[in-house]
Amino acid sequence: MAGLHRITVDEVKNRMDEGESILLIDTRNSHDWSESGVKLPGALRIHYSKLDQHLEELPRDRTIVTYCT
Repeated sequence: MAGLHRITVDEVKNRMDEGESILLIDTRNSHDWSESGVKLPGALRIHYSKLDQHLEELPRDRTIVTYCT
């Protein structure tokens, strides 16, 4: 496992623009997600408290970025 690291929005965008396959996971709760006008296309929605229940489903061959507001 590569470990956990903070990454900026600009770095994520640059890496994606360079062709890196990045999995985005929106960890907001249902209320915050539904109230927000910002939803990234293709992002998975998994509440942060349930991430550990989905670890086996996540790819191991690409960078995973979790985010919330």
